[in-house]
Amino acid sequence: MKEVTVGIDIGGTNTKFGIVDDAGTVLYQSKLPTQKHADFKDYIQELDSAIKHGLEQTSSDLQITGIGVGAPNANFYRGTIEHAPNLVWKGIIPIVDIMQKDFNVPVIITNDANAAAMGEMIYGNAKSMKDFIVITLGTGLGSGIVANGELIYGFDGFAAELGHVTVNPNGRNCGCGKVGCLETYVSATGIKRTVYKLLADHIEESELRGISFHDLSTKMITESAERGDSVAKAAFEYTGKILGSKLADSVAHTNPEAIFIFGGLSLAGDLIFAPTRKHLEANLMPIYKNKVKVLPSGLQNQSAPILGASSLVVDHLNKKSSVNI
Repeated sequence: MKEVTVGIDIGGTNTKFGIVDDAGTVLYQSKLPTQKHADFKDYIQELDSAIKHGLEQTSSDLQITGIGVGAPNANFYRGTIEHAPNLVWKGIIPIVDIMQKDFNVPVIITNDANAAAMGEMIYGNAKSMKDFIVITLGTGLGSGIVANGELIYGFDGFAAELGHVTVNPNGRNCGCGKVGCLETYVSATGIKRTVYKLLADHIEESELRGISFHDLSTKMITESAERGDSVAKAAFEYTGKILGSKLADSVAHTNPEAIFIFGGLSLAGDLIFAPTRKHLEANLMPIYKNKVKVLPSGLQNQSAPILGASSLVVDHLNKKSSVNI
């Protein structure tokens, strides 16, 4: 029997899942709509059936050694999803208990950014590192911190919420209920808000004028900046300035070897990396200068969330094996 893991990424719109071998090859992947079932048990039943169908489609000679789950507001310690604002199921969802009963294998859950950090360490560009930070730039800003080779979960499982450190106490409203959070400035949504602020404050012509907020995308902003649009270029410079300055604070907390930037906004390349690196260095204490690398993720593909979730199982089994030696 060939041993495999299952990686599941629960998003607000879709749930992606896949079957992964020990080399990090995704043998099978698919997705299903997250919002389809108002009852969580119905959702899990469909997900379980889809995973078993995937196993049948892949090979009759596979054995699942564990299931990793990345999900919003996931609590690693309790195996639960807790009060996730972007999911249809409210309250505390005991997903680990339910899935362990269905599959009789270890089930590990954490938030999607922590899963991305673990994936970077197991399959990505952080294989030789023990101290690093992963920043995921999607609709919001997620983060995962690894120190001395271990993911930092904190007292009750909700550490490393860098998206909700305060940039400006009188700044932009955030979905978390606070004001001025980092993700309101640095994320796909954040840079769109910055574009509209710049368009309001400046009078120069921009090809972004006339595009509605809902139609505007980071790809449009990137392409406009590459064509020399002054507003688009200024939006990236401002975004990188804020990200770099706040990452300098995180460097003082954990002294990482590298910071990996992952997600849709990172695909803009040097438009976001150059100002981030510049403003990170400008705000670092002297003892940290020219030591911290700012790098793209090694998992920039459609399978990245699946690999990230799968890596939770690999880490769990590796630790279990080392204890038994």
